[in-house]
Amino acid sequence: MEVHHVNLTISAVAEEQYPKTDYPEIALVGRSNVGKSSLTNVLINRKNFAHTSSQPGKTQTLNFYNVEDQLFFVDVPGYGYAKVSKKQREKFGKMIETYLTTRPQLKGVIELVDARHAPSDDDVAMYQWLKYYQVPLLVVGTKIDKVKPSARTKSISQITKTLGMTDTPLQLFSAETKFGKDEVWQWIEARMHDQK
Repeated sequence: MEVHHVNLTISAVAEEQYPKTDYPEIALVGRSNVGKSSLTNVLINRKNFAHTSSQPGKTQTLNFYNVEDQLFFVDVPGYGYAKVSKKQREKFGKMIETYLTTRPQLKGVIELVDARHAPSDDDVAMYQWLKYYQVPLLVVGTKIDKVKPSARTKSISQITKTLGMTDTPLQLFSAETKFGKDEVWQWIEARMHDQK
């Protein structure tokens, strides 16, 4: 998709604040600091449009980015960050769950994992949860520019084995080199036109 116009429509904390449009929505989930903002910025051809929080775990709203009046990227709060209190985690855990299970406009979820390491327990839990709810899912291994080309097969195998992936697509990605950008867009565009 050629992207010229993007705006942050709303940072929502409750269902009644979600946009009232029928545009398809693609949610981005992953641990704090895994590169959700970087992926968003590369996809929309902007340098610093989606802001990286200076304090990981601080973003506690669902951020709806309107892309070309055709699609929303929904940035979901990062998980697995210790400084956020248990009560806060439960509160936005519930918000995320409600969004991911009840939103008819949601056409797919991109789960980001750091390709340099094996996925964490939180990554595995999120993956299993999304599979349980049968949400269309793409796993993106970020920061692949920091993995030597000779070690990339090992990264792929580490991600697929740890998550227990069988039929979920996996795409390696680098915000630095834009590697994988077109493939991620192809997956998004296929979901946008999915009538399910």
